[in-house]
Amino acid sequence: MNHTRIQRRPAVPHQLPADLHPVLQRILSSRGLLSVEQLDYALNKLVAPQQLKGITAAVDLLVQALEAQWRILIVADFDADGATSCAVGVRALRAMGAARVDYLVPDRIKHGYGLTPAIVQLAAPLQAQLLITVDNGIASFSGVQAAKTAGMRVLVTDHHLPGRELPAADAIVNPNQIGDSFPSKHLAGVGVIFYLMMALRARLRERGWFHPQRPQPNLANLLDLVALGTVADVVPLDYNNRILVAQGLARMRSQAACAGIQALIKVAGRDPEQLVSSDLAFYLGPRLNAAGRMENMSYGIECLLNDDLQSAQVQAEELDALNQERRFVEDDMKAEAKAILQRLQIDSQDQLPFGLCLYEENWHQGVIGILASRVKDQWHRPVIVFTLNTENPQEIKGSARSVAGVHIRDVLDAIATAHPDMVTKFGGHAMAAGLSLPKAHLPAFQQAFDAQVRRHLSADDLQGVIHSDGELTAAEFNLEFAELLRNFAPWGQHFPEPLFDGRFVLVEKRLLKDRHLKLLLKPIDSELLVEAIAFNTQDTDWSPHARQLQLAYRLEVNLFRSSKTLQLRIEHLAVVG
Repeated sequence: MNHTRIQRRPAVPHQLPADLHPVLQRILSSRGLLSVEQLDYALNKLVAPQQLKGITAAVDLLVQALEAQWRILIVADFDADGATSCAVGVRALRAMGAARVDYLVPDRIKHGYGLTPAIVQLAAPLQAQLLITVDNGIASFSGVQAAKTAGMRVLVTDHHLPGRELPAADAIVNPNQIGDSFPSKHLAGVGVIFYLMMALRARLRERGWFHPQRPQPNLANLLDLVALGTVADVVPLDYNNRILVAQGLARMRSQAACAGIQALIKVAGRDPEQLVSSDLAFYLGPRLNAAGRMENMSYGIECLLNDDLQSAQVQAEELDALNQERRFVEDDMKAEAKAILQRLQIDSQDQLPFGLCLYEENWHQGVIGILASRVKDQWHRPVIVFTLNTENPQEIKGSARSVAGVHIRDVLDAIATAHPDMVTKFGGHAMAAGLSLPKAHLPAFQQAFDAQVRRHLSADDLQGVIHSDGELTAAEFNLEFAELLRNFAPWGQHFPEPLFDGRFVLVEKRLLKDRHLKLLLKPIDSELLVEAIAFNTQDTDWSPHARQLQLAYRLEVNLFRSSKTLQLRIEHLAVVG
């Protein structure tokens, strides 16, 4: 049986303002925000770019490229962080006077991830003199070497964790390099390139580069792209990242976003004036990611580089159609994964491996990461989903997702160290990674992965834990308080949206679209009626006499046809009476 328990966050001493709502005091302090200073999301509170290791050498290289008007080629990743990083780099460099800057994005299936020798071959006919990687490159040893051999300069910007050695690039900017004193280690790839562009602008300003015919650009205009990439890449929203996201959201709400983001907001059916970080995570991000998953991320990048609202809308609609296709593929893969799990688990989850690997040769390479995330959420353990490398039938590609307590890249590194020939290549960070290995090595890898994960997790750790901010009083079930919570901060990874728990009386229930449970509830000891919804939940196993429910839920502002109502969005539900 799949067990989940609710655990309330402990109270934490703080120095937050006394006039701040007491529930908000409780929420913020439990997330490590202990003083009023970290509620200030002004741009001047950002960490200075000069603290990034390698930033001086990188700026030197870019100044040389601008002054000599080199051909610059940005090599992007094929996810939303890579696409927004590319758009920031192209837009900023063009605004600062680069006349010959373009981009290249690998095809997920044909080329694989990052700067590879194959990408260098594609770059050669473009006569690129400087390659800039965004959201990739820190593990591109052979690609960097191939570019250098071909006479190109290479500037690596990345945020993924580096290995023991670094590629022989001309300059590297990555806050996770050894010896880097930059305090915010959780910048997304788009944050790294944005910081580099800020440092470049400062240097150019010192050199008198800008003049009336080449005015200094306002790089804050790119913060909509920075916010989208940061949230979509699910990096921890530390204080520095929350500033970037808050500023980007402010531009989107005032409809000052680029045409591509405005079009994505429209096609996703969101109200720009009401936009919050979860809209970026669950509505805009997936539509942008769909290009890299189902076709080629150049579709998404072109949308983000477009300045014409009308044509950007057409491009956004194409991305929306790709996202619909991705959903259909994902549903089929989830059904197949469920069948595989049923064969594996026999009678209970106790017989599942601690580190779970699933393989199906026909699964779509662009969707295995989503499937790994879904299975991980259901079974509360690290998961790697593999599929066949269609470019090399003797090799399989995997996408890994992890849980708290297991640094997935370190696990893969330990396996590669203990079994040098088992894994062809791997890379990533604490919670997500990608890898390739010979198909014949899968059974041995499954055993090695499970053994490594067991070094970090106990059987008790495999129970799902929902961290709650406690109970609410009946007086706190109101629209005004829900809006206060919704708009108070950019909620996200490691700074989660408030979640509460409590017991409720069931008044009414009905099924929406045969898959979502709509409820009318009363808090215990109150006559207040509250609407609630539990997505992808049914009541088929409930007793007909069910009257009381234990819930973990979020207070939600339900926007429908310009009207707002209070609604509980249920994250966990148990019949208790």
